[in-house]
Amino acid sequence: MAGSSNAFRDALGAICEHLPGSEVSDPWGGGHDAWKVGGKMFACIGATLPGVAVKTADFETAAMLIDAGVGVKAPYFHRSWVLLPEDVDRDEMRHRVVTSYDIVRGGLTKKVQAALPERGP
Repeated sequence: MAGSSNAFRDALGAICEHLPGSEVSDPWGGGHDAWKVGGKMFACIGATLPGVAVKTADFETAAMLIDAGVGVKAPYFHRSWVLLPEDVDRDEMRHRVVTSYDIVRGGLTKKVQAALPERGP
């Protein structure tokens, strides 16, 4: 199974690179794009499965998004994560990625949060 297209990776990068303190790495090798804030992942494109995994507020939110057909269960991730397919509406993708970023950033220690650049509106 092929991974996400370059256009999809570029679209995700265009969203993530503007989020204060976000960084991308390939922690497992093989072509992953793991976007992190404060060392914690908020979005990930895998090397083989197309789409982007994002964190939701809780299992119920993830289940609702899966039931609504917005995403599917994200393999290898906690059940509060969903995998958005490549054909997801770009506004929906932006909303889900930014929400995931905010959830992860909000869960960081106060010290780590204070060291990050300001989060604008």
